[in-house]
Amino acid sequence: MDVSSPMVEVTDLRKRYGEVRAVDGITFAVAAGEVFGLLGHNGAGKTTTIRMLTGRTRPTAGQARVAGLDVAAERERVKPLINLVFEDQNLYERLSGRDNLRLFAELYGAPARCVDELLDQVDLGGAAKRKVKTYSTGMRQRLLVARALVNRPRVLFLDEPTRGLDPTSARDLRQLLSRLSREGTTVFLSTHDMDEADELCHRVAFLSQGKIVALDRPRELKLRYGQRTAVVLLRDRSEHTLRLDGLADAARLAGWMADGAVLSIHSQEGTLEDVFIELAGRPL
Repeated sequence: MDVSSPMVEVTDLRKRYGEVRAVDGITFAVAAGEVFGLLGHNGAGKTTTIRMLTGRTRPTAGQARVAGLDVAAERERVKPLINLVFEDQNLYERLSGRDNLRLFAELYGAPARCVDELLDQVDLGGAAKRKVKTYSTGMRQRLLVARALVNRPRVLFLDEPTRGLDPTSARDLRQLLSRLSREGTTVFLSTHDMDEADELCHRVAFLSQGKIVALDRPRELKLRYGQRTAVVLLRDRSEHTLRLDGLADAARLAGWMADGAVLSIHSQEGTLEDVFIELAGRPL
């Protein structure tokens, strides 16, 4: 991703609550159209970071810019350019899906025709007249995304977007976010789901105790920090896990190959979870 003209730019951003350093001097940039993931434990500073980037919390120090605007000094100019999907599903349950969107379209001054367009975009056109209280958790989450798109934001922030969703609903939401990215929307999400980040994000930043301990493409992080291994199945049906970087294991594999004892070899790269444990010192 080209971050020479970033859509989100953060420089030495800090937030303290008394003696607690919730965010402790983080710096990064996010390109237009990128899906960027902020990963970490609960309490690592993910939500605080999003609150600062969306103007809901003023930073203690440092600077954050969205679309070239300072989110603290130019908050009112930033607001029309962004939107946020909260972890809580705060919808009007007695209203229909369409009426929920109509209300927010009026608040944002968006044209009425966008309501049905957005419902179709998140595959809720067939359920538009149903009351939200009849929606599944996944349907509600897609409606929240549709609501956040009413103002056609340049940056869409999401805080733990698939928490509590079943696998099918989570997959559908990830596909929707990927499509939004391809269409030019910058997607910034916080999550502690490493598999989700690996599948969805162009780049990820690992946040631990308020600091970024790694930032790169998921594959590059796995190659750099993960242990590269291979599972070897021999003709006697025994399985052996070998380290690809180990000279002793390389010699064992060469011996088996020379003896014609190998049935199959499956390489295994490290996972983002492995990388996070290596860098943050504990699993999620």
